[in-house]
Amino acid sequence: MKRVVIIGGGMAGLAAAHECQQQEGIEWQLLDASDRLGGKIVTDHVDGFVIEGGPDSFITQKPAGVALCEELGLESELIPCNSAAQKVFILSNGQLCELPEGFRLTVPTRLMPFLRSPLFSWRAKVRMGLEPLVPPKRDNEDESISAFITRRLGKEAADKIGGPLMAGIYVADPERLSLLSTFPMFRTLEQKYGSLIHAMRHMAKRPASGQPMFMSMKQGMGQLVQAISQPLLKSCQLGVHVDAIEQSETEFRILCNNREIGADEIILATPPAQAAQLLEKIDAASATELRQIRTVSTATVSLGFALPLEGIHQPMDGFGFVIPASENRRILACTWSSMKFPGRAPQDHALMRVFIGGERGEQWLDRDDEGLVKLALAELESIWGLTSVPVVSRVYRWPNGNPQYDVGHAQRMHQLLESLAARAPGIHLAGSGYRGIGLPDCIASGRGAAQRVVGNELT
Repeated sequence: MKRVVIIGGGMAGLAAAHECQQQEGIEWQLLDASDRLGGKIVTDHVDGFVIEGGPDSFITQKPAGVALCEELGLESELIPCNSAAQKVFILSNGQLCELPEGFRLTVPTRLMPFLRSPLFSWRAKVRMGLEPLVPPKRDNEDESISAFITRRLGKEAADKIGGPLMAGIYVADPERLSLLSTFPMFRTLEQKYGSLIHAMRHMAKRPASGQPMFMSMKQGMGQLVQAISQPLLKSCQLGVHVDAIEQSETEFRILCNNREIGADEIILATPPAQAAQLLEKIDAASATELRQIRTVSTATVSLGFALPLEGIHQPMDGFGFVIPASENRRILACTWSSMKFPGRAPQDHALMRVFIGGERGEQWLDRDDEGLVKLALAELESIWGLTSVPVVSRVYRWPNGNPQYDVGHAQRMHQLLESLAARAPGIHLAGSGYRGIGLPDCIASGRGAAQRVVGNELT
């Protein structure tokens, strides 16, 4: 019987435990320092509001999320995003401008909505229209999101679209964010079609898959945590602080809470900095490499209001708005949660979520919760005219919770994982710090680590 210890009870750790549970010949246990499972997935139900502290949905183009929900019998609990309200607004010169119809991330595919949009200057529109004439990059060298969009579509497109939309997903600096670790499909499309505009127009002609791009759960993403963790609880230990991992000739020893736990293999489903600390005595070189993965801190402020909203300049008829760095605001974005998914607010109420922090805004996180709520309300009034007083507010903080995929990250991770496997066989990494931050990526990472454990038979 192979003894496996999973350290970390976020989605990657839970997915690893779920996979171990399916296998014969595995005796496993999960350790987590907190008093709950789920990591960044936190759902609170307050006075009829369904409030998400972390991710509010997952992308369906990566199959691991939907597949897990199907395994857990949650198909009937999945809900799609509101297809009738898929507008996104961008703050430009102090005004909320709708992203033109036909835009696919950074690329215009319809001429007239693009030409009529006040979002871009005429110089920028001409430059973006010339994108098919830009020769494709044929090598496989990484580059930043900003460099890629500037090269293909121009500087204004990078500032107004690439930063807030693409880099915003990763709460990252677009000048440092790796293209190949975040949106590698753009390099593939560039090389295959010679032009992003040609590629997107070609893709638009394909029959629609019928599956929405984003899905969530009726009762919030915490419903997924509850479903996956319920059969696992007897082998999960909460409130366990792992201090170190040591290795003898026959086993690993996990030092925690003034005791030792023996293991044949370990899955570290923790943030990179914590994994580095635990690996120090076993593989100092890998620990050093792990410490090179930067992180930034963020917070979300969820605000519930009674309708009608007072003072707003335009109706809440989209998913929300994002803010380019050039606007010099104290918030990053605002999601109109009750427009994005049904059932997020009681009748005649609205729910929205404001994002604060990141590389250019960590200084605002020094405020207490009341101070962050006041900051969010002040920004919403300044940007949108909102003067309503919230009936509900919740603040969620994620210190050092966002790993940064800097240029060259994919190559560094490939080398790290190869060297770790050679220097410390039996130790496996899983989680958002390595090869994808989204929920499907974390699920695939955790399950993949467990599958490597199963395939790595003791000799």
